[in-house]
Amino acid sequence: MTVLAVARVDRARATTSPRAVVALVCVGVFMTTLDTSIVNIGLPSIARAFHTTLTGTIEWVIIGYLVTVAALLLTFGRLSDMVGRTPIWTAGLALFTFGSAICGAAPSLPLLIASRVVQGAGAALILTTSTAILTDVVPPAGRGRALGWSAAAISIGFSAGPTLGGLITEYLSWRWIFYVNLPIGLGAVIATLRLLPRARVRNPGRFDPVGAALLGVGIAAVSLALSFGATWGWTSPRLLGSFAFGAAALAGAVIAERRVPSPIIDLRLFRQRVFTAALVSLILSMMAIFAVNFLLPFYFEELRGFSTARSGLLLTPFSLSIAMFSPITGGLADRHGSRLLAPLGLAIAAVGLALLAQLDATTPIWDVAWRLSAIGIGQAIFVSPNIRTVMDAAPKTEQGAASGLLATARTAGQALSVSVAGAVFASLGGAAAGSALLAARADGTLLGIGAHGLDASFVHALRSALLVCAVFAAAGASISLLRGRERGRETASGDRG
Repeated sequence: MTVLAVARVDRARATTSPRAVVALVCVGVFMTTLDTSIVNIGLPSIARAFHTTLTGTIEWVIIGYLVTVAALLLTFGRLSDMVGRTPIWTAGLALFTFGSAICGAAPSLPLLIASRVVQGAGAALILTTSTAILTDVVPPAGRGRALGWSAAAISIGFSAGPTLGGLITEYLSWRWIFYVNLPIGLGAVIATLRLLPRARVRNPGRFDPVGAALLGVGIAAVSLALSFGATWGWTSPRLLGSFAFGAAALAGAVIAERRVPSPIIDLRLFRQRVFTAALVSLILSMMAIFAVNFLLPFYFEELRGFSTARSGLLLTPFSLSIAMFSPITGGLADRHGSRLLAPLGLAIAAVGLALLAQLDATTPIWDVAWRLSAIGIGQAIFVSPNIRTVMDAAPKTEQGAASGLLATARTAGQALSVSVAGAVFASLGGAAAGSALLAARADGTLLGIGAHGLDASFVHALRSALLVCAVFAAAGASISLLRGRERGRETASGDRG
């Protein structure tokens, strides 16, 4: 049956337009990643609409979505290997679009949170199959470039969220933050029915519900702890209990996966040094890079006094660099492999982060922009070749599982980035200094030695957090450099049968 499944994938590749599929996948991942960032800017308006504060229950509008995505990626990746990509992808688009409609029409905060969970489930279905669809349909000679376009769509989705969300909230309503997904989602469903093969490709094996439950609960508990770390306190019983519960569930998942013939994640994948090193370096890259979008808005708005809209625009050199260069570096990986490209990219990003850590309260905007561009170019050189390496190292019958692992690694790295960088920034007084600067600016009292002291505290905390991120990038570059030589996908597949 494995040979039959592979043959069906090859026939689908031959009868499907790769460029059209790449465009379709880019639309899907753009929509889901946009929703990760677009809601943040509208949260104050949502809180006012439901007569609640910006702390407490309202936080679940964001966290409910993110935790659901993280918890379901691996399970849906395995399902896509069993039943085929098209059913999972189509269900994801439909569920995400339905969830968006319910979010926009939600009459109460609890229903909005529940609808965000539905959205998160749809996003997990989309994200866990996106990379696998590209590797199934796009021939090896163009696969890196296709993955580069997908990385560009993800970057644009993250960066466009705050600006687009601000405009929608200001001129329409927070409900249109969700309604904007409806025409995109419906159009993507129609395109899917026309472009992707409808045949269900079944691979051998049975679904493992115990492993799926343990993995989902474990990842959800750890994600919850990381999300609420700053709010609960890093030594609070709730946070430590959540971490312990998550770790126990994940340990149980490893034990369970070893005992079943068809696990959610085949642990033998991690015996390949190239595969494991590429995943670890991806996590480290996310820990290094994602903090830029998290920390720089505080720098622009609290230290420099810029508006939210201007701050969003000033971050565009970072995301545009990733979007512009990812397809190019993906094409280079197609021709020359990723053995040197991936570590080179993270090394450039590490240098860029170290340079960004030299910012102060008077740094010219152009000086900030070129440093952000350097980090973005480094990430672009790394991400597409690295993803190509992971997918090429996985057997054809486990491309969905590999795609799910990639999405999970990306999500874990982002959560860790915000948690670690935020903890460093807050512990060194950056958060308190920023709040004081905002209050003083609002009162018109931002004068004298006191203001200079606040500036110095903020800059010290920001620099320290960015230097920690530079260390993560350097560690990722080292691991990527030492991971060993790549094997072709066909060879890896043949080894695993």
